[in-house]
Amino acid sequence: MANGRTRSPLDPEVLAKLGNLRLRVRAIAEGVLTGLHRSPHHGQSVEFAEHKEYTPGDDVRRIDWKAYGKFDKYYVKRFEQETNLRAYLVVDASGSMAYAGRPGALTKLEVASALAASLAYLLFRQQDAAGLVLVGDEVRGAIPPRASASHLGPLVDALEAARGDGPTRLAAAVDFLVERAPRRSSVILFSDLMDPDAQVLAKIAQLGLRRHDVTLFHVLDPAELEFPFEDPTLFLSMEDGRQVEAHPRDVRKGYLEVLGRWLDEVKRTAAEADVDYQLCRTDRPLDEVLLPFLARRERTAA
Repeated sequence: MANGRTRSPLDPEVLAKLGNLRLRVRAIAEGVLTGLHRSPHHGQSVEFAEHKEYTPGDDVRRIDWKAYGKFDKYYVKRFEQETNLRAYLVVDASGSMAYAGRPGALTKLEVASALAASLAYLLFRQQDAAGLVLVGDEVRGAIPPRASASHLGPLVDALEAARGDGPTRLAAAVDFLVERAPRRSSVILFSDLMDPDAQVLAKIAQLGLRRHDVTLFHVLDPAELEFPFEDPTLFLSMEDGRQVEAHPRDVRKGYLEVLGRWLDEVKRTAAEADVDYQLCRTDRPLDEVLLPFLARRERTAA
């Protein structure tokens, strides 16, 4: 406790000690709810979509009396954005996501899982639907979106059981969603983008062409961003058998230049494809990662 200040429970090192993902989710969600000033606007569109036969419980103010005169049956009007949000939370569970730059720190997968589960919690609170897709070299598990609060348990269980291993192939998740996700869904991807396919971002952008709303949380460890190594080091790939022995002083400058160009390219491609991009350092309080995203969504809905 330096300079007399108590550490926030949302500090990544404190979250790491909680161990249980449910406890992390509770801490993160409480931080988000405290920090976010919610708009009273609910984003309902006035664009008419279709009729639905009346069933008990439907709003009688939506009954189309002209349709009743024609068909002698009660029909209610439905609107394009009347149904609640349907979100697919896509979590990269490949080998590189198991990395943590310091002993005792959260891995990238643990951070991605905490963010995904916290977003699911917040979505369920407002009666939106959330589902989960776990991907490595293939889709390893999927839970369809539902709006029930009881759906959070299976989703958290799946995230807690996930282990980062094997190569990355995010295109597998894209293909899965192209086949199964209805149009106008929200796709929220948590990944370090350590994918050997140079065209993976273009593939992710294809989801936008299918009228999905796509968000990318680019999850990276501070060590990957800053390359703080000093002593001669053996660098091991976490997704295959490659290894390189190097002195950090000899490669730091080149590494940081390549990293900077890659990050610029990722941001540019995301912007051109209308993908909402957010860099997520694993050492940042996770409510602070979610708040800008949620605030942008709030402004978009208003």
